[in-house]
Amino acid sequence: MMPVDRPFKVLGIQQIAIGGPDKIRLQKLWVDMLGLEVTGTFRSERENVDEDICAMGSGPFKVEVDLMQPLDPDKKPAVHSTPLNHVGLWIDHLATAVQWLTAQGVRFAPGGIRRGAAGFDICFLHPKSSDEYPISGEGVLIELVQAPPEVVSAFSRLAGTPG
Repeated sequence: MMPVDRPFKVLGIQQIAIGGPDKIRLQKLWVDMLGLEVTGTFRSERENVDEDICAMGSGPFKVEVDLMQPLDPDKKPAVHSTPLNHVGLWIDHLATAVQWLTAQGVRFAPGGIRRGAAGFDICFLHPKSSDEYPISGEGVLIELVQAPPEVVSAFSRLAGTPG
């Protein structure tokens, strides 16, 4: 496969989101046993989610682990099915990435770019392809997250490339 001249970079993992019927049970492992810190909460009727935002690591290399339960287990989206709900990736230029990926045939979930639970601009790659957009997450929901300047800079320094 030929290298592609992409107008954006995936910098690293921003988050993983884990769903279950009861986030207290998820906290038992992630907070009580593994020692992650709860740094916030997010509740949305529209997204049918009650989540605790946890963190591992620090600074620009901090990774979120979102522990999610549905507000109503019979409604969609069903954040508890599948248990690994989605993976979030830091992107250096989100709007550019969305435009370029769409032109390449990547399918995005409805909702467009919007403010996410942690305060960053986000959007989602759809887990299933369509005739119009044949490239998808192949069963995995993928969140693209606009990296703030300090994260872009930190990853650039780590990689030894200009930010």
